[in-house]
Amino acid sequence: MRFRVFIGPRGTEQISPLEKDQFLFKEFASLDEAFSWARHVNNSGRVTLLIDGDDGTHMAKQEIAAALHNADRLSGEAA
Repeated sequence: MRFRVFIGPRGTEQISPLEKDQFLFKEFASLDEAFSWARHVNNSGRVTLLIDGDDGTHMAKQEIAAALHNADRLSGEAA
């Protein structure tokens, strides 16, 4: 299974299926790896626009940001 993480500069909003070939992406074998890369991208001045998986996974920018925020909050509570 593959998960593609599409990235772009800050301020970029959603990307349509027709625009996907215009954006950089990196492929991962697991969703955990994809989220780890998304966190890295978002912390480095760029933004994760889309996570798209062969299994039908389709997460847009806002969903990714919310998932990363919730994971950070939960890990902060566990510490």
